[in-house]
Amino acid sequence: MIDYVRRCSLCRSPVLGEIADLTGNMNAVETVKLTKEFDDLVAVDSIDLEINKGELFSFLGPNGAGKTTTIRMLCCLLKPTSGTASVMGYDVLKEPFRVKELIGMSPQETVLSERLNCWENLSLIGKMYGLGSKELKKKSEELLETMGLIERAKDQVRKLSGGMKRRLSIAMALVHNPEILFLDEPTLGLDPQARRAVWEYIAQLKVRKTILLTTHYMEEADFLSDRIGIIDEGKIVALGTPVELKSNLLKTPSMFISARNLTTEVVEELRSRYSKVEEVSGGLEISHEHLDLKEIVDFLHSREVTIYSAALEQPTLENVFIQITGKRLRD
Repeated sequence: MIDYVRRCSLCRSPVLGEIADLTGNMNAVETVKLTKEFDDLVAVDSIDLEINKGELFSFLGPNGAGKTTTIRMLCCLLKPTSGTASVMGYDVLKEPFRVKELIGMSPQETVLSERLNCWENLSLIGKMYGLGSKELKKKSEELLETMGLIERAKDQVRKLSGGMKRRLSIAMALVHNPEILFLDEPTLGLDPQARRAVWEYIAQLKVRKTILLTTHYMEEADFLSDRIGIIDEGKIVALGTPVELKSNLLKTPSMFISARNLTTEVVEELRSRYSKVEEVSGGLEISHEHLDLKEIVDFLHSREVTIYSAALEQPTLENVFIQITGKRLRD
């Protein structure tokens, strides 16, 4: 049942209050062979993608990989060269106004009116989407409170820090209560403390909104994402949850033990138990299909070996990226 229909001042077409009733259980975003070319440059190369409702999906990749170009096509800001894309069941080429009604976008470049205050910036966007004064005031207050900006609400944007501006940009993308939120490099250029604060706000939105985020920060993708698409030279080269991507890299678990009093007899006994045991500076590196840290530590203690440290190797997304692409992901 549709609760209400109002007119969007951006396109003068109806905005559906309860879109979920019309869309059923379809994916929030779907692309098939989505491609964008600029003269001889293939910026996005035949991307196939499905993003679930309520999922936080991240595109992880270096600058120029095709992340922002993909976002702009999904937001109907760029026309695909070929292929198809839909957002909540609406085709980005055939039904762009419908798509724009359902999405919110915080672009890579912070687009704020520097001479207006926080309230006024939110009001500007809300009125563009046809929100009434009462609804707009309530929603703006909620967002400013959530984003930690309520005490700075009457300050001109030019007086805010970079982190505050990014949070306000996200609030502006949310003021009309979109179904899907696109965040393009939401923490670009922020210091670590401000970046972590923005992460916390984004994490609060998970499940309640479908979020597609682009980043070239490994830790950001790992911390926030339900699933990650690693993109390089316009292609998705890996896809999965952070745990899946890292687990697939590390087929055989390894551990490093820093120890003293390691005798030849102890090392040989370990080699009879585990597939790979190598003596390295200051200790041992052990690899095997199944490793039990406690079991190995207990064995070494029983042989009167002094252990300084013992740790299982933990693969990172950077390890994954290097293995797949052969290069490092740099800021």
